[in-house]
Amino acid sequence: MTKTQSTSHILMIRPVSFGFNEETAGSNAFQNRDAVKNDANERAQLEFDGMVNILRENGVEVTVIDDTPEPHTPDSIFPNNWVSFHDDGNIFLYPMQAENRRLERREDIISQLEDEFAAKQIIDLSRFENEGKFLEGTGSMVLDRENKIAYACISPRTDREVLNLFCEQAGYKAVSFDAVDEHGKAIYHTNVLMCLGSKFAVICMDSIPNPHEKIMVKDSLLSTHKEIIEISFKQMNQFAGNMLEVKNKAGQSLVVMSQNAYNALTDAQKAVLGKFGKLVYADISTIESIGGGSARCMMAEVHLPANL
Repeated sequence: MTKTQSTSHILMIRPVSFGFNEETAGSNAFQNRDAVKNDANERAQLEFDGMVNILRENGVEVTVIDDTPEPHTPDSIFPNNWVSFHDDGNIFLYPMQAENRRLERREDIISQLEDEFAAKQIIDLSRFENEGKFLEGTGSMVLDRENKIAYACISPRTDREVLNLFCEQAGYKAVSFDAVDEHGKAIYHTNVLMCLGSKFAVICMDSIPNPHEKIMVKDSLLSTHKEIIEISFKQMNQFAGNMLEVKNKAGQSLVVMSQNAYNALTDAQKAVLGKFGKLVYADISTIESIGGGSARCMMAEVHLPANL
């Protein structure tokens, strides 16, 4: 089977009680308590629906599943943290730091996908929650699916032991490093500072303080023939690192991001990115400011083989 970096099928979870998550705020500097409004969930739903429409208009297959009113899961809109789907038929479930985020794992979502896709086995890593060790899916790891490399910045939500176990079971090699924001605080998820496409990498190199690790990451990207597009801390803070390359049903590449991320890019950066796919963006500013996550976090890629 040919391994591909991007897929045309995306899983997204429509929120019913989106809001500021007190349990995650300690490690997520991107959450803004001051942005909270009474109608946050209604705004988030409008932004969510708008993004789904933009994806579908561009030919991406989107499976939308509604969150449930109970239990209360304010971050359910970010499913890529609890599950990942792979082209060998494996499904991974991940250990989550916040207790209320563990409630997002739903067997019925996997069952619904199994109607259309061939799942081989579920590999459940969530037991590490009992040891206080976490690995929050493709938030903690940015996967080079073609070259089987998992890039990961170590943080309270990304444990090296669990990362190495994922790599062992999925056949990946870990490229791990420390990363901090401009205030020296550990960056909670790798997919905030970098995005990998088939032929490009968007990354905030300034966030990697160790010069040896910076060289290691850059060498790994160059050796796998990625054109590197560097972003600044300021651009990272506008979620310019939180993009995802997807394909549409015609096989064309799209680079999906938020309106804020798009606006943060320079014309030169947009021109380089545009070589690799159509730039597609949606206004999700409520979701970004209150949830502390952006476009990539909202999309769980379904790489499972189709049922024959």
